[in-house]
Amino acid sequence: MNTKAYKIIFFTIGVGTLAYMLYTLGLNEIWLNIKKTREWFIPIIASWLVIYMMNALAFKAIIHEPRQPATHLPFFTVLRLTISGYAINYITPFVALGGEPYRIIELKPILGTAKASSSVVLYSLMHMFSHVVFWLLSILLILFVVPLSPLMVAFCVAMFVVGGLLCWWFSKVYRHGFTISLAALLGRVPLLGGKVQRFAAHKREMLEEIDEHIKQLYSQRRPTFYRSLLWEFGARMVGCAEIYFTAKALSLGMTMGEALIVSSASSLFANLVFFFPMQLGTREGGLALALKSIGMPMSAGIFIGIITRIREMVWIAIGLAMMGPSKKKGNPKPLTLELENGI
Repeated sequence: MNTKAYKIIFFTIGVGTLAYMLYTLGLNEIWLNIKKTREWFIPIIASWLVIYMMNALAFKAIIHEPRQPATHLPFFTVLRLTISGYAINYITPFVALGGEPYRIIELKPILGTAKASSSVVLYSLMHMFSHVVFWLLSILLILFVVPLSPLMVAFCVAMFVVGGLLCWWFSKVYRHGFTISLAALLGRVPLLGGKVQRFAAHKREMLEEIDEHIKQLYSQRRPTFYRSLLWEFGARMVGCAEIYFTAKALSLGMTMGEALIVSSASSLFANLVFFFPMQLGTREGGLALALKSIGMPMSAGIFIGIITRIREMVWIAIGLAMMGPSKKKGNPKPLTLELENGI
């Protein structure tokens, strides 16, 4: 699918999603809730600009290779792809990955297919990996701070073990790549397997190059790896500010530590039911349970959830507007990997 068709499809879906959300919530209800947040609505929206800028810095670090001038992209270009990609992800059902093909299509004329694909895959992996690290630290905080029943302690310990296993899996991916092995795994799936095997055979060289880019980030660009992880983890921490500011509007007296607990616990719950578009219904339930765990009214979860959806609508609109026409760069020569010692 070409860039123009992809943009038209997802722009249409995005507009439809916004219209549905506006219809569901109601313009009057949205305005009343914005008024209820008073002056705190501005920092709620602005906090996500900070988050997206940190995401973009993580993405830019992954893309840029000092010996490849074409990879030194302007920050605003990366920020635009970051915001618009997440806008598409918000409206994509199931695994919310519609923004990744869009980013690859946008970067391909500049970087070539293999580098564009590996950069987007690496950033997506980093985004998920930082989420797991955030969960692990949050679970430790919950275990030491929040009074829990034996059942909840067992659940937290189980989730910590799962998080540890996920970290181990990420470490394998970063050391060995995964596109070839993923293609081999999907090649065994009935009905789908034949098509995957033919695609993998035809694109074997490109898949191997993507895997080399993935392995190179951790094995030969270790400072870049940790810098990108730090930006992404920092963005997770800043994300707690949204709940903190909303709690301030409700005069709940929530601390930033409690906001971190609510943010991580509600995020964990919502991601356990990841196939709902925009996490419809699951986020509010997670927020209510998280608030109850720190002794705050569960009803506040509904208000926080509504404000979160209003914030999402604002940034979906901004992201769709930033999709814009692409600048054509011609057909670049594929970026060659430089795997000498010391790079």
